[in-house]
Amino acid sequence: MCGIVGVIGNRNATDILMQGLEKLEYRGYDSAGIFVTNEAGKSKLVKSVGRIEDLRDKLGIDVSGTAGIGHTRWATHGKPSVENAHPHTSASERFVLVHNGVIENFREIQAEYLSTDDFKGQTDTEIAVHLIGKFVEEDGLSVLEAFKKALSIIEGSYAFALMDTENPDMIYVAKNKSPLLIGLGEGYNMVCSDAMAMIRETSEFMEIHDKELVLVTKDNIAITDYQGNPINRASYTAELDLSDIGKGTYPFYMLKEIDEQPTVMRKLITTYANEDGSMKVAPEIVKAVQEADRIYVIAAGTSYNAGFGAKMMLEALTQTPVELGVASEWGYGMPLLSKKPFFIFLSQSGETADSRQVLVKVNELGLPSLTVTNVPGSTLSREATYTMLIGAGPEIAVASTKAYTGQIATLAFLAKAVGEADGLQAAYDFDLVKELSLVAQSIEATLSEKEMIAELVKKLLLETRNAFYIGRKQDYFVSMEASLKLKEISYVQCEGFAAGELKHGTISLIEKGVPVIALLSDPTVAAHTRGNIMEVVARGASTIVIAEESVSKPEDDIIVSNVHPYLSAISMVIPTQIIAYETSMQRGLDVDKPRNLAKAVTVE
Repeated sequence: MCGIVGVIGNRNATDILMQGLEKLEYRGYDSAGIFVTNEAGKSKLVKSVGRIEDLRDKLGIDVSGTAGIGHTRWATHGKPSVENAHPHTSASERFVLVHNGVIENFREIQAEYLSTDDFKGQTDTEIAVHLIGKFVEEDGLSVLEAFKKALSIIEGSYAFALMDTENPDMIYVAKNKSPLLIGLGEGYNMVCSDAMAMIRETSEFMEIHDKELVLVTKDNIAITDYQGNPINRASYTAELDLSDIGKGTYPFYMLKEIDEQPTVMRKLITTYANEDGSMKVAPEIVKAVQEADRIYVIAAGTSYNAGFGAKMMLEALTQTPVELGVASEWGYGMPLLSKKPFFIFLSQSGETADSRQVLVKVNELGLPSLTVTNVPGSTLSREATYTMLIGAGPEIAVASTKAYTGQIATLAFLAKAVGEADGLQAAYDFDLVKELSLVAQSIEATLSEKEMIAELVKKLLLETRNAFYIGRKQDYFVSMEASLKLKEISYVQCEGFAAGELKHGTISLIEKGVPVIALLSDPTVAAHTRGNIMEVVARGASTIVIAEESVSKPEDDIIVSNVHPYLSAISMVIPTQIIAYETSMQRGLDVDKPRNLAKAVTVE
């Protein structure tokens, strides 16, 4: 993986490809490349390690044409290098291929079909394009038949865009598990792994489903299954606004997205609540949850932490047990399920490969499911029984902020709707519209303290290699997310721990000067956490205390406005997002594009 773009039938092909790759930078990548050709068959392939601007610096005026494909790569096979960057070529260089995903049997393919071929790099993609080239040039198959034969052999996940330098008027496309779309232009067409890449050119897109093959020309889109049966599919209009994708006056997308969170909370109120305060959650979703004897929340990374942040609220308002599952574990080790399970999949992008692996199994079992995502029309949204959209607008920074808080808030509307449908007093007593409005105000109050938080970072976190977050109950779950944010963008080795577990081993890591950031919002355990703070101070730790107003003390460092306990995981995470941002920025790092990470993890 990570990003694919393609265009056919437009004289500005190079510009369209480069603009598309720039729009996909948010996904994270380590190298990039483009292949451009024209009607006369003159072609150029340019690849570079590093950023898109490094690739742009290598482009000459001769890199132009009417068709081409491009790619940003996040390394899965082989180190970041020009040789391993996409696009890749066949042995004769007639065929050019870009690929997202992982070909699981590439070693076997190489041994059986390509044992005498010379390869420039170490990628599975190069194996695939050599295979296609062999079937055409040695076995005499047509390009289409060669592509089909290769697809019948290849195992794993893939989104392919293939070009033949001898026929530059067509792009051959196929996918399995990895996302890919067709963009429809006027007199030209496009291929992209994310609508955002081509939104400058078009808002009309066509989905490609797993194990479908598409022939893309400037005038036509022909979709078939692998057996050649034609498939008719209507296009859809992507709900994206170019103004939402820009940074505006912000230095980094992450800061912009942190600041957008109060707006996200208020937008969710208008989306899921009527003027009288009643819920606007689809009745069929409410009914499906009512009928469940256990709710399984499946997610990865930040979304997994959001599931924990919503667990207490979901259980309290629905009176249904909630179990969290790490998607990458459940995909290949589904545990014993209850008799009437209901699955909730949390994913910012809706394309998380690990979560989709679980959803495929859930669908095979005929079980009901709900995807909570920020991207309408995404794979998890299409394939789940139901969808609830966060509607937070594009999240560009690799480190998720507004999607995390939006997921918890969206689940709050679901939980209240189910609880009220069941006649539970706890749900009626929870005035979600009022409480979420207070959360928005709390976030705004914390955002006004950025300068003070920046000073704390400069004092305690700027030079450290290690740090810890601690908390109890809900605050422990927030600690998990807070530590993930800090480590992923500032590279500080940070862990979030249940404060009461310090004495059971973790306190051995505390030494003079190590920062420990404590979270306190629950009055039933605040005193216990303060005792844990004293324990780490006694061993030389430097501390930052983040406390909700109701349990705060004058000496605390950051005070967060009071909110309902069900929603404290939203308000308490805000200062930790700012801490992560400031630590990364003050260290001179690329806040939006941390090393080794990708925004949408589309490989298992």
